Amino acid sequence: MSTTITPVEPTEPAPAPGGRRWPRRFVRPGAAALSGLLLFASFPPRPLWWLALPGFALLGWTLRGRRPRAGFGLGFLAGLGFLLPLLKWTGEEVGPLPWVALAAVSALFIGVVGVGIAAVSRLPAWPVFAAAVWILGEAARARVPFGGFPWGKIAFGQADGMFLPLAAVGGTPVLGFAVVLCGFGLYEAVRLVLARRAAATASRAEAEADPDRPAEGTTRPVPRTAVAVAALSVLVPVVGALAALPLVDDSAEDGTATVAAIQGNVPRLGLDFNAQRRAVLDNHAERTEQLAADVKAGKEPKPDFVLWPENSSDLDPYRNGDARLVIDDAVKAIGVPTVVGSVLSPDTGKLRNSLIKWDPESGPVATYDKRHVQPFGEYIPMRSFVRIFSSDVDRVRRDFGPGDKVGVFDLAGTKVGLATCYEAAFDWAVRDTVTHGAQLITVPSNNATFGRSEMTYQQLAMSRVRAVEHSRAVVVPVTSGVSAMIMPDGEVVDESKMFTPDALVREMPLRSSRTPATTMGTLPEALLVAVAVGGLGWVGARTVRARRRPASDGVS
Repeated sequence: MSTTITPVEPTEPAPAPGGRRWPRRFVRPGAAALSGLLLFASFPPRPLWWLALPGFALLGWTLRGRRPRAGFGLGFLAGLGFLLPLLKWTGEEVGPLPWVALAAVSALFIGVVGVGIAAVSRLPAWPVFAAAVWILGEAARARVPFGGFPWGKIAFGQADGMFLPLAAVGGTPVLGFAVVLCGFGLYEAVRLVLARRAAATASRAEAEADPDRPAEGTTRPVPRTAVAVAALSVLVPVVGALAALPLVDDSAEDGTATVAAIQGNVPRLGLDFNAQRRAVLDNHAERTEQLAADVKAGKEPKPDFVLWPENSSDLDPYRNGDARLVIDDAVKAIGVPTVVGSVLSPDTGKLRNSLIKWDPESGPVATYDKRHVQPFGEYIPMRSFVRIFSSDVDRVRRDFGPGDKVGVFDLAGTKVGLATCYEAAFDWAVRDTVTHGAQLITVPSNNATFGRSEMTYQQLAMSRVRAVEHSRAVVVPVTSGVSAMIMPDGEVVDESKMFTPDALVREMPLRSSRTPATTMGTLPEALLVAVAVGGLGWVGARTVRARRRPASDGVS
């Protein structure tokens, strides 16, 4: 009878007896939570984008070789460590319950991703499959439930990072994939270095114990394929980012436009800013009229068009004659087309969060209705059920409805793409404007609800990534700050302070060429999702074969 030994995965040593096992049980959960905190710390306003790499390296160590249940728990802890502090602004005025609930639901996606990463971590080239699984999780979270919540995409933390040019190659999925792959590759490289040192130490120990044993072949060497995979997982994203640099261009292909972004400010912070609607409108009208006076005095160049933020007039100018007069006077004073953010309230049906193109001679001539309205902010799904947990849902007395047309206004000959506030987080909402001819993008926003939290900086980073992704200048007018002018290379060239009236006026480049990311649309994401599904399918097939293998295969 001959004996065949089937190789098995290395197992961890048995836990120490007594009280020592308890601290060891908390090592991986603690590491998972720490990896999430590192991901959070990599996001704005901190310029620590590189912390995402050790964050994913630590997450790779935490999940590699784990069983599915452990993978879910560890992934969920990493998600909480990441999203609880990242989304703290959501509870700024409504308390901790909605904040914790949103973070927990979003972390469930990362928990499921943890299962997938743990599963593919036993495959060859596992960092590639694991990074693709992360992007699969982001793709799902950006779509469900209620239209998705993509806040916290890893790409949005990379506005200052070296990988940013990859946004022009394949959008946020490719940028995020590169960061995750590099982090997992770093862990794999360190793991293999330690394994090689351990093998060398074992070889020396064996040689000392038995001098007659051959020096070679006593220990299993580190596979060259694994070394190559680890090296490429780190090098390919870095080299790819360097190779993509020529796609980042801020030159003016179609000339320039002088743009003004108005920040009128709000009288006070919080949800009750909506009760101050007339004061907010007056603030923006007065700041526009002041700009007109500065232009007349030669202190500022005359803009080609003016951009007001979202909710700069929550009084419907089609129904409120006084609001219409205030806006009309301000636009006539500056004498150029102006985009006004307003809430339109038809007699029947849902409210509309709209941007109105206001001509100094003809008045309101076109509207864009926000296409992706915010669940639990602009409309309340399952209202009666949610009211059980928070009476704040009744602050939204009448739901907003979505528009169905892509927003591109022709403002003094410049085609301006419109993505209102929350829409900047969604790949399709920004890309649509460029494919419909936008030469410049604006993201009018209202962040007054969230006070002085990090929300405005997180959203500004999204707009910077979008600028590189589509090679367009982006102008961000905000009611209370931070308003900003962003070049097509993602550089912020002018910005306001928070809760300070201001008018940013600057000549911005206009562009019409398309990046590969704009041209390909969802294709890069679909390919990465296919890689993830392929890896998970491979694991499933191996598992089925292992279960079908007869017990006698090991001994004959």
